[in-house]
Amino acid sequence: MKTTYTIGVDYGTDSVRALVVNTQTGENVGTAVHYYKRWKQGLYCNPSTSQFRQHPFDYLEGLESAITGALEGVSAETKENIVGISIDTTGSTPVAVDENGTPLAMLPEFAENPNGMFILWKDHTANAEAEEINRLARSWSVDFTKYVGGIYSSEWYWAKILRTLRVDKSIREKAFSWVEHCDWISAVLTGDTNPLTMKRSRCAAGHKAMWHEEFEGLPSEDFFTKLDPLLAGLRDRLFRNTYTSDESMGKISIEWATKLGLSKNVTIGVGAFDCHMGAVGAEIEPYDFVRVMGTSTCDMLIAPTEEIGHLLIKGICGQVDGSIIPNMLGMEAGQSAYGDYYAWFQSVITEPVRELLGEKAAEELSQKLIPYLSEKASLLPISENDPVATDWINGRRTPDANHELKAAFMGLNLGTDAIKIFKMIVEATAFGSKAIVDRFIDEGVPIKQVIAIGGVAKKSPFVMQTLSDVLNMPIKVASSDQACALGAAMNASVAAGVYSNLQDAQKAMGSGFDARYEPRAGNVEVYQKLYGKYQNLGKYTEKNA
Repeated sequence: MKTTYTIGVDYGTDSVRALVVNTQTGENVGTAVHYYKRWKQGLYCNPSTSQFRQHPFDYLEGLESAITGALEGVSAETKENIVGISIDTTGSTPVAVDENGTPLAMLPEFAENPNGMFILWKDHTANAEAEEINRLARSWSVDFTKYVGGIYSSEWYWAKILRTLRVDKSIREKAFSWVEHCDWISAVLTGDTNPLTMKRSRCAAGHKAMWHEEFEGLPSEDFFTKLDPLLAGLRDRLFRNTYTSDESMGKISIEWATKLGLSKNVTIGVGAFDCHMGAVGAEIEPYDFVRVMGTSTCDMLIAPTEEIGHLLIKGICGQVDGSIIPNMLGMEAGQSAYGDYYAWFQSVITEPVRELLGEKAAEELSQKLIPYLSEKASLLPISENDPVATDWINGRRTPDANHELKAAFMGLNLGTDAIKIFKMIVEATAFGSKAIVDRFIDEGVPIKQVIAIGGVAKKSPFVMQTLSDVLNMPIKVASSDQACALGAAMNASVAAGVYSNLQDAQKAMGSGFDARYEPRAGNVEVYQKLYGKYQNLGKYTEKNA
């Protein structure tokens, strides 16, 4: 049997990585990371207004750089036997495109216009538009939000589109259609970005664009024109059908095959979001709770549709048939800030050092600070009288999206130092996760086990042990430190016909698990009481903020 290989490409918030994988063994034979040049400079973003944009050239440069970098040192024979490429991205990260599917920021007149760029998942400039969508959906004859938890978020497709059309006439006049990052970059590799014919991701459309077969696709034209006449006609320039990520988008274009040094027979898979493909890479099975723990968290579950398809789970980020594994109901939840919360606190401490003592001192402190705080915080005793914080520093994603919320701290005194504040922040992120777990269980979705992937899961035993104690559940950590890219490579193997289904690809290509955390009984009891304080603080701040 000929050994074949696939490439998984994982677009994160700060960088894109490529992974070359042996489809028979799951062995990683090449990998590389590219950091977005413009994003690293802070261009086109304004954190004070929650504006976060990424330039399409960052994505294109990253695609070529990451894949060619991953192929360095790979034998010519291996390159010849690469049969598929699949891509995952952050989301919802849409962009306005012209009739050819070209993002407007790639046109000279929009080159420096943030509204013509990809609107990153954590951009919250459309809070007001999201609330308008919610109000109209609740009064409509059909609630188009019922399969996305009953609450539409400003992080999602339609809110971002409506906001952009309202604030930028030049974009409004030029935009022909809108495309998610995972759809566009996959189509780029095929050489055909026609927005009317490109295959759209079931994952992206179902979780973020209110697509469902019950609605015969997207919500009705009447709904959109009632929401705002600026949306009139756009539905017909989008899509009706969607595709699961085990399907083929098409063959690689001659241009990209030449650029990457690959065969022209490489299959390009339909794209999806990073956390959904990460769940595949983590070998998700029914009723597993897979936590993708990075700058934010994304929580994935799957279950047989015939068992829980009758449920409408309130306050999550959607339940979509086939969004993770075909023929399974995929469910998504998550927190808007996780690693970002720790990074914020690090910045609070290091930025004055940067100003007073210089770049070198600040960078040295940045490298050492979080490991130091984690080590010291792990030694602190836990008491029901400890201060608590909420995890809403970038709003709340789930349960019950509300991106207007802010974080709060309660119980500080003159003895509260940086280590204790860091402990509060870690506990707050764990309490936020427990709120999500409790919501699924309360809504009738059991959780069999917890699996963690992502940078935080691999790097911070203190965070993981705290999470296990708070959830009162054991947690397994996937061995692969690139589970999202690995999941993309698994999807590519099915799209290319190496395997007939994702379950077979998971068995052959999975990396297994290399760490396990067990809840500590004494801490579990105390954390139950602290979690009650977290809930009370959350209720108070949500009511009075």
